[in-house]
Amino acid sequence: MTHPKRRAAAERLARSAPPGALRVVMDPDPAGRPSVLRTALCAWEAIEEGATHQLVVQDDMILSDTFFARARQAISAMPDAALALFALWDSRNGAAVRFGAMAGARWVGAVNEYFPCVAIILPREVAAGFAAFGRRHLDGWPDDILMNRYLRAQKIPAYVSVPSLAEHEDHGSISGNAFRGPRRSVCFLPHDAPGREAARLTGLRVLPFFKQGVAQCAVRADDPPNGAAPQGTQGAGSGHWLHLDCAQYLEGSGVRWERRQPAIVRMAEATTPEAAEGAWLTAFTMGLVHRRDGLRCDPAPGDDAAPDLAPDPTVLAEALATVGPGGISYAQSEDRIAAQRDELARITTAGLEAGHEAAARLRRPRRPAAPATDHPHVAVLGADTPLGAHLVRGLRDAGHPVTLLAHLPPDRPTTALLDLTALDQPATLTLQLPDSATEFTLRLGDLYGPGCPPDSRIGRLVWDALRSHPLTLDDPTGTLRPLHTRDLVTALSTLLRTPPTEPVTGLADAPLTAAELAEAVRTAVRPVPLTPPEPTTPRTTPDPLDWPAPPPGWKPTVDLRYGLHTHAQWLAYEGIHSALEV
Repeated sequence: MTHPKRRAAAERLARSAPPGALRVVMDPDPAGRPSVLRTALCAWEAIEEGATHQLVVQDDMILSDTFFARARQAISAMPDAALALFALWDSRNGAAVRFGAMAGARWVGAVNEYFPCVAIILPREVAAGFAAFGRRHLDGWPDDILMNRYLRAQKIPAYVSVPSLAEHEDHGSISGNAFRGPRRSVCFLPHDAPGREAARLTGLRVLPFFKQGVAQCAVRADDPPNGAAPQGTQGAGSGHWLHLDCAQYLEGSGVRWERRQPAIVRMAEATTPEAAEGAWLTAFTMGLVHRRDGLRCDPAPGDDAAPDLAPDPTVLAEALATVGPGGISYAQSEDRIAAQRDELARITTAGLEAGHEAAARLRRPRRPAAPATDHPHVAVLGADTPLGAHLVRGLRDAGHPVTLLAHLPPDRPTTALLDLTALDQPATLTLQLPDSATEFTLRLGDLYGPGCPPDSRIGRLVWDALRSHPLTLDDPTGTLRPLHTRDLVTALSTLLRTPPTEPVTGLADAPLTAAELAEAVRTAVRPVPLTPPEPTTPRTTPDPLDWPAPPPGWKPTVDLRYGLHTHAQWLAYEGIHSALEV
């Protein structure tokens, strides 16, 4: 699939394939608004009579020498599945590929993200169904987001190749993705030999990945903080996920990672201290999860025991070598990334080994831990929402025992009581502490981040930017006070340990105007245009002078740009499933 501007590249790609394997499909409206989906739907509808599967490849891909041999064998082994032949180096599916490389797998179950569509195979009926679905949603959603939504709703098995069978040439983007930086494969080996295509790893529950300069971690919502849940099945990929970072995940797992960083991180020369720590922390979390959970390929049909396959050292080395480059790719050039690659690879390997060692220590018998008196117990009412799930997980990871309540207790609780039922506009929480007769009111700023919906003042802008829609501001000078969900968790933990000094407490970051927020959204999510407000639009600027004081010793720390990025990821990967009908 291609655009007239890149027709020559598409024809070269088609000529490089076996005769008749690839045909060029052109954008039907090349002068219209850039849209990968518009061309992709034409490609899915171009399936030939008698074909059982359809392969779609974008024009800027490089195919491995064994691309078609592996593809045919994979179709034979998984005839009913959607097959992604590429995953990005900073993605959740890329993290799954790395675990697959550690387990000796050839395919991993796709996880809840976008489903990579730059090189993809669908069964004929699935291709037709997706094309019909996509025609109903030509409103700006990217094709890979819609593909994930469709496959999950239809319960289509979906896998990602280990290693990738294609690589992104990345000579610029005509669909508006150039702002993301270089977009390379998690692991591309041009000469990877075909075979063992039935070796699959599925049911992953924890996915550490390095993106936007932060060691992040996606965790199944039903996965306990201590990681005690067993490895699941392919169906686990269809559940809900929490969006954490590696530091929070490790804290909840009882692992003090700060003490284990080697000198190679502190003394990095080619890369920055932030990149070195991010790559090491991601790899450390990978090693911990891999060894602690005993990740192995799925049993073969009819077998009960999971096979113990040796990893391919070349595949594993390449998969690890892209952790660091992927994490810094959003803000670095190809040349600058290449100069740091070798050092970041050594740092990543050291982190993986340290994570393996930490997991071995977790298995050793230990004395029961004494109750943590500095992390008070809290009962939570109204936590049965995505935001509530993130807040509860954050409090537990911070060391607070949490009891979930379905209704208010008839008597005064003997523990702290946090009521989340008033999380609407204006957002407030109430907190009762066992040693105080005061019911404290926590006045919240404009909540955003994982768990937050698309209909808030910040959520609407992020939701529009995700769909490439212009941003419309009712009042560009109106004031907002952002509050990220992770900063809310730290504030709640602070208040549980140190009671508020006033009956009303304000929790928010520094105020900014709607115009300033819109520019931040355009930087963090997508550089969409701004639409000027109507002259008759009423002004809704709140009075910034009556904001209550924050708790002593607490201040927000989440960077606005990164926080908006996490909100966008949450809405695109989780929020879309309740907002978009199939």
